Amino acid sequence: MSTIMPEDKKVRQAVKWVDEGIQEGKSLDRLLGEAGMRFNLGPRDEEFLYKFFRKNEQGSDDNQ
Repeated sequence: MSTIMPEDKKVRQAVKWVDEGIQEGKSLDRLLGEAGMRFNLGPRDEEFLYKFFRKNEQGSDDNQ
């Protein structure tokens, strides 16, 4: 991932956790849903996480 990482530690941990789950082949939707609860993220942080991975997901589709 070549984007700027957020400063909040909880969000950084969530990004890492979701990315690891994706590498294991897990569903992005399920990971994003669980990350909010697992890392006690607020609505803004959850929205950031969703946009972060959706943007990267679309970018990887364009490169194929």
